[in-house]
Amino acid sequence: MGEELSSRYFVVSRETLFQSPVALTPYKSEELIDEAALAAIVDSAFAGAGLHPDDIDAGVVILTGEALRRENAEAIAGLLAEQRGEFVCASAGHHMEAMLAAYGSGAARVSSDSGKLVLNVDIGGGTTKLALVERGKVIATAALHVGGRLLVVDGAGRIARLDPAGKRLAELAGFRWSRGDAVDRAAMERVAGRMAEFILASVAGPKSDDVRALFLTELLPDLSRVDGVMFSGGVAEYVYGREARDFGDLGLLLGTALRAKLDSGALPWPLLPPGECIRATALGASEYSVQLSGNTVYISDPGTLLPKRNLQVLQPAYSCGERIDPDALAQAIRSHFKAFDLVEGEGEAALALRWRERLSYERIAALARGIRRGLGRPSQGASLYT
Repeated sequence: MGEELSSRYFVVSRETLFQSPVALTPYKSEELIDEAALAAIVDSAFAGAGLHPDDIDAGVVILTGEALRRENAEAIAGLLAEQRGEFVCASAGHHMEAMLAAYGSGAARVSSDSGKLVLNVDIGGGTTKLALVERGKVIATAALHVGGRLLVVDGAGRIARLDPAGKRLAELAGFRWSRGDAVDRAAMERVAGRMAEFILASVAGPKSDDVRALFLTELLPDLSRVDGVMFSGGVAEYVYGREARDFGDLGLLLGTALRAKLDSGALPWPLLPPGECIRATALGASEYSVQLSGNTVYISDPGTLLPKRNLQVLQPAYSCGERIDPDALAQAIRSHFKAFDLVEGEGEAALALRWRERLSYERIAALARGIRRGLGRPSQGASLYT
């Protein structure tokens, strides 16, 4: 699309060429991801797709959930981004992951097509992400520390992995477990049942101190206007009956317990048909497109400024129309930093804004004031690119 002194490209179609099998994150220990095993999984996916890393023009490596807590997570993700293609590396905090899941699951599309207020509940391995979607746009997000792989048992029924949150959830169900303990099916079902109660209580009815303590963010706002609820994430495969395999964790038991409670009327809203479940977050990330324009670029010192890699791009919900309100722009920037779990003034980010009308000194000055107010006081070494 041509504009005065500029041009923009628009994505007109999308086609899925290949989807790899879903693989469980390989761990060396409670603190470390197995980098060799992870690299083998990625290389196998490239081979299955019939592609070489050099064939990829743009992509993303996203760190989410419990994997993000591991000590070597960001280093491994950065290495994958550099060696397996032209990828951007990003850490998806709770708010961003909830938003990606809502778009990837199809909840945003259902909300847009129907005009309804939809609650998306994405239950992964370590966390449950909540997103409120109105007319296709995510208006609020939250997360709590409940997930299907916080406890894993081996073939002999002994606990092979027990995350701190899994240990706490077991205690709330009446068990004091440690790694290596033998646990029976009935005990795991009891823990899964309590986890299901916590998830449902997080969105409906009064919230006990135990439920509030599980939240990793602030609570969602009033949900009285919700028209329907959709589930996504790995556990949702069991909620909707699309998966029957047991992977030695709490996923199957949690999904089964949730569905039983939903069928008995545990929530006041109808259960919407399934969209994308276990791949929701990844597909949500794929909805973002690369935009390129080079008509008006000027770099005063390219030797020190470029190339820049792994910058998180933020596009606040503000359109620079005929009159630019610096305070409104600043508020939009601050809200967007919060939505993407970024701390203002720390690290590097790229800020993208929609610009309309002609250039003028007054409008550019107002834009600069809005950006400055929105970013607060940058820390030493912080950088911003617009």
